[in-house]
Amino acid sequence: MFGLDKKDASLLLIVAVLVAFAPFFLNPFPEGSAMAQFNAGYPDLMQRFVIFGIFAIGFNILFGLTGYLSFGHAAFLGVGSYAAVWMFKLLSMNVVPAIVLAVITAGVFALIIGYVSLRRSGIYFSILTLAFAQMSFALAYSVLTPITGGETGLQLALDDPRIFGAATTAEGNIPVPGFFGLEMRDSTELVFGNWVFTFNVGYYFAAIIMLISFYLSIRIFRSPFGMMLRAIKSNQQRLNYTGLNPRPYTLAAFVISGMYAGLAGGLMASMDPLAGAERMFWTASGEVVLMTILGGVGTLIGPVLGAGLIKYMENIISKINSDILHSWFAFLPDGLEDVVVTLIYPFIGKGWHLTLGIVFMLVVIFLPGGLVQGGQKIAALFGRKKAKEPKNATTEPAE
Repeated sequence: MFGLDKKDASLLLIVAVLVAFAPFFLNPFPEGSAMAQFNAGYPDLMQRFVIFGIFAIGFNILFGLTGYLSFGHAAFLGVGSYAAVWMFKLLSMNVVPAIVLAVITAGVFALIIGYVSLRRSGIYFSILTLAFAQMSFALAYSVLTPITGGETGLQLALDDPRIFGAATTAEGNIPVPGFFGLEMRDSTELVFGNWVFTFNVGYYFAAIIMLISFYLSIRIFRSPFGMMLRAIKSNQQRLNYTGLNPRPYTLAAFVISGMYAGLAGGLMASMDPLAGAERMFWTASGEVVLMTILGGVGTLIGPVLGAGLIKYMENIISKINSDILHSWFAFLPDGLEDVVVTLIYPFIGKGWHLTLGIVFMLVVIFLPGGLVQGGQKIAALFGRKKAKEPKNATTEPAE
């Protein structure tokens, strides 16, 4: 199917089913119940799942295949966001031209940075990419304020000189991004008993693009180009001895990865037409590194799982406060209830980073292959079949 072997096609189908029925899978608990706090099936969070999944997939093409660790990929995320918002301001509110410009702009920017950074490898490459990202952040925050909006960010205004489409709606409001008449914020709700499932246009638009991006990453992993990138990661010095120049391949991987990041930035601006310099800060670059390592470096679906885990913790675990904990443990005696809440509280709410750090440490120590390796171990545990030797088995001499 689509030029993939049976295993890859099955993986693509599984991912497609998961993203298609995400509003159901992410809302397992009825509204108003104590466990509804853990539901994640609302549009904004589902959009973040797939958008940062794209970001992590692109980063994995560079880090997972070549072994080059970039600490500056957030620069391409920010550049893509700025390009998309400018397209909304100058051309139209259709998301297609904005996303196309975001990908192209991020690709050109990645070509420039990659051409310089890839002259070095190892920690020196990582430091160079971090330096470029921080320079980009500083420029966007101060020097390039007329282009980027500075600390307030770049956003739409009523006086934007938009070529196609009106500058304002009939009600006098700023138009919202859309896809040929379908607004990204449009949603439909399905009420089933005490459950409420939300189907959002923006989410499904981003999900379709994520599936296409995932399919392209599979083709890259299985292509001769992907095999060359693996050879570079395995032993670049030995590859040099064969007479092959690995630099064009690593530069191509860097540009492709940057274009994925630009695509994610363009989608972020399409869901919420605002671009700020904070998207280029070093913490955003570190976040995608965590996503990839948690999910599984060099695996296909691992980065998507890692992105989902971190965004879930950031948006769900961080919202749990002491009042919610007290309501959960109200059945305990007062003294014991306070002790339990006191012990748990540092790991949730504002302390969710502590929980993330512990999870990351445990994964690195016990599951170097990330969540994918954990899933493989569980599958092997439940799917293991003991070979039973027949009772009447006889041993025959080899001829």
